[in-house]
Formats: sequence, C-alpha cells, structure tokens
Amino acid sequence: MLKVIPLGGLGEVGLNSMVLEHGRDRVLVDCGILFPRADQLGVDIVVPDFRLLRDDPNAFKAVVLTHAHEDHLGALSWLIREFPVPVYGTPFTLALARHRLEEAGLTTELREIGPGTAFHVGEQFVFEPVNVTHSVPDAVGLVVTTSSATLVHSGDFKLDLSPIDGKLTDLGRLGEVAGHGVDLLLSDSTNAEVEGWTPSEALVKETFERLFATAPHRIVVAQFGSHLHRVQHLLWLAQKLSRRVALSGRSLQRNVELARAVGKLQVPDGLLVSLDEAAKLPRERLLLISTGAQAEVKSGLTWLVSDEPGPLRVEAGDLVVLSSRAIPGNEPNISALMNKLYARGVRVAYPGNEPGVHVSGHASRQEQRRLIETVRPKSFVPVHGELKHLHRHRRVATDAGIDDARALVATNGDVLGVDAHGLHTLGRAPVGQLPMRREALAPVSESALQERRWLAETGVVIAVVVLQQGGGKILHGPSTSGQGLSGEEQAALGLSAEGAQLELKELSDAVRGDDERVREAMTRGVRRVFKQLFGSKPFVHAVVVRV
Repeated sequence: MLKVIPLGGLGEVGLNSMVLEHGRDRVLVDCGILFPRADQLGVDIVVPDFRLLRDDPNAFKAVVLTHAHEDHLGALSWLIREFPVPVYGTPFTLALARHRLEEAGLTTELREIGPGTAFHVGEQFVFEPVNVTHSVPDAVGLVVTTSSATLVHSGDFKLDLSPIDGKLTDLGRLGEVAGHGVDLLLSDSTNAEVEGWTPSEALVKETFERLFATAPHRIVVAQFGSHLHRVQHLLWLAQKLSRRVALSGRSLQRNVELARAVGKLQVPDGLLVSLDEAAKLPRERLLLISTGAQAEVKSGLTWLVSDEPGPLRVEAGDLVVLSSRAIPGNEPNISALMNKLYARGVRVAYPGNEPGVHVSGHASRQEQRRLIETVRPKSFVPVHGELKHLHRHRRVATDAGIDDARALVATNGDVLGVDAHGLHTLGRAPVGQLPMRREALAPVSESALQERRWLAETGVVIAVVVLQQGGGKILHGPSTSGQGLSGEEQAALGLSAEGAQLELKELSDAVRGDDERVREAMTRGVRRVFKQLFGSKPFVHAVVVRV
C-alpha cells in the first residue's frame, strides 16, 4: 500500500511538505516554510516538524522538489542538517536549493531532473516530472508510480495558454498517464474560491506596456523576488522603451543571478545596471524592479521610499507599480506605504485601480476542474491551502464526477493509504510547526512567544532589591524601572516600588531569606499597583541582590 502523510500545507498556505511511503522506502515531496503570524514575535520563519522521519531514518531516501518557492524548499537546511539525503529538482529549483544550503554551511547530493524523464528513488518509487505553468521557472508536477498505486501530484500550477516562457502545463502527458489509471490526485487548492480561469501572465505584459507608455519619469515595479517570468517581460519591455534596469532587493538580485546562470532568464547585453550606476541616469531612462510589494520592512521598495535622502528615492512624477496581491494581514502596512507614495506626488498602480498589474500563479476553479477531468483519478485529495480552500476544491472534484466517498479533505498528520481498493484513512502521525530564527538550530518555545506577547502588550517593570547575605534584612530598595510603558505608567513606577516594599515588609526575616519568595512578593506588589491604577498587569522581572 502507498501511504501519503502530509506534514504541512493542508490547513495553511505554505509549509508544503509531504511524506510518501511504500514498503521500507520514504520520500519527502517538497520541504517548505510558512511565514510567521503577526503574534509570533521575533520569529523569522516556521518549519515543519520532521520527527516522523526519525522513527526509521534509514527508510528516508530523498527529497523531491516541485519548484523553487520558499514555501516548497525553504526548510531544506533544517532537514538536511539532520538527514543528508539526496535532493531532486529541476535546474533552477536546484540552483536556489544549493544557495540555501550553502548559506547554512551544508552540502548534500543534488540530482537534476526534467519533464519527461522518469527516475527511481529507492526500490519502491518511480517519479516522472511533468511540466506545469507557475510563477517561477522550472515548476513541475509529479507522476509517482509504485507497485500498489499511481499518484499524480499537481504541484503549484495554472493553465495559462500564453505563458511568458512558452511552457504550458502538460495536459497531454497527464492524459496519457490517465489512460493507464491514476489512483489518487493531489491538487493545488490555493484559488479554489475563485471562479473561472486565472488570467494569463500576458495580461500583465499588456498592462505594463500601456502604463509605461505614459510614464514621463522613473518607473518602479515592486513584486515578489521569485516571479522571474514577470522580470523577463519587464526586461524586454525596458529594452523596447530604451530604459536601463536596476534591481533593488537582495532576494531579487540573487534570483536573477541564479536564473541567468542556468539559462532561465534572458538579459539583453548592457541592459542591467548597478544601483550606483542607476543613480546617475536621467529619471526617464530608468526602470527599477524591486522587492517590497507587501511593504516588508527590509525590502527594496521600503529603501526606495525611505525618508532618508538618497539619489534613488521616489519623487513626484514617478510611477510605482505594486505588482502583487495583498497577502492577508499585510493590508494595513500596504495601505500605509501607498499613502506615503501618494503624499509624495507619486503615481501608484496596484490591483485595486489597475487589475492587470498582477495575476495569480495558481489555477482557479475551472482550471482545477479541467485538471481533474484530464487525470480522471479514482480518488482525490486537495492540497496546498487553508481548510476553506480544501473544502471548496473537494466540491469542485465531486462536481467533476469524483465519487463523494473517494474525495477526502485531509489535514496535516493524517495517514492515508492508497491501493487498488481505494483511499483509506489509517490513523495519525506526529506533526507540528516549529517557529524559528533563520540562523537558529532550535525552535522558539511557545512559552517564550507568550512572554513576548505579554511584553508587547503590557511592557516590562524591573524591580530590584538588595538584601543581606544569608538573612532577610533589606539594605536597599526595592526600586523599579520600566520599558515599553506609557507616560502615566512611567510616572507610577515610584508607587509600584512602594507596593513591592509593602509586600516585602509583610514577610518575616526567615522568609525573606528565600530569593524565590522575595521575587514573588515584589511581583505581587508591583502588579497590584498597576491593576488598581490602570487595570493592567505588566510583565515583572524581579531581581534579588545579596551582599
């Protein structure tokens, strides 16, 4: 029996990571990260919990990557540090994977794959990559064959009939595979709430041509750093308009460099200039491509709109294009950025006033149905999405003729079995989400996150008392200081010190010999004062010094 065990990606957009198991062989399809929630303070990324793989490390044979987005390969360095297995991917995907591993000081065997060429992993699996259209070069879906079942994994896809690189989602090959029988289809659910077909990237090209033709000064296009198809037509358009191009944002600069190195991006000679060279060009001769369409704090666009003076700062008359949809939760920051641009007299184009400046890289409902009708699977499991997306995609599948009992909404940790008799739920596997700093090896604990939220909401009061060594005599204090407090709360610190002192005086000398009891008493006293005055309970860090 072929087992399918999602570790992430079924319940969130991101964290895509799925174990396939047959006999004693295990393969991980994708190894992605999730970007942290707003309340996960001090967390850079979230990675899957890979503990399932530890119960039989010798069975873990390889990672197979569908494409080069961070939510599909960003967790590789954490995985490879513990499991240095081979990694399979297309040329651009491997280029980015290699870069991520080198950043972490890691190496492992990277094996190049391509559409139409099957390869074996372990003794149990045969994988065949199938070309799919997405917003990054070299994306593939996967046909996975075992002696028990055949599975199709769509990867992230859309059915763009005029993609920038000319590479269509290969429905022809998927139809051929369907002729031999497909037991299970796993399919991208991101746009399952969107009716119709996702517009072609050609619409963005046409919109840019129209907007740029009337731009008298500098043009700035902010987009995701991985959207290299969009970078490609921006380069072609800049050449047509006799503008030079500069790149702002480290991730964008890196991705362009990697894509050029593997032949996935065509850059006309002399078109790209450095930021220093760009600063010397006339405004009407420059196109800046930048990261930061989500108003990220350290992005290229944030630097370009900084209040600090600089030769490339956006000015009145410039055109700034925000070429991405707003990720849920980012709307307030994006709105603030746009207001700042408008205040400078900048012309702003964004999906709200110019819908054609961005199209999704994911299939909408009609495309999802077309894939289902092409593959004709016996069973169906929606993947890559929040639960609302998965449930809506399941409905697409049943409307397309999949038997209701064979269309299953699974969640992370479900162990699914596939064989000639159908799709089965076999139990649960351990899963989880690990909040991480990018350079750290251990996750940030939930207790640490709770303390950080507490500090962010209430501020911190530090209470210090000096006591006699080996006894309970108070030599100095308690004294208090605070951080993150309002003006009124700062003014009340003296009263909070008195509250801590009253609590200490109620303790006997013997009890004051116990540092823990002293800390508890000072914390009680400080919080009582703040509760009475402001209805709040700040985080109190109580310090006992003995001399």
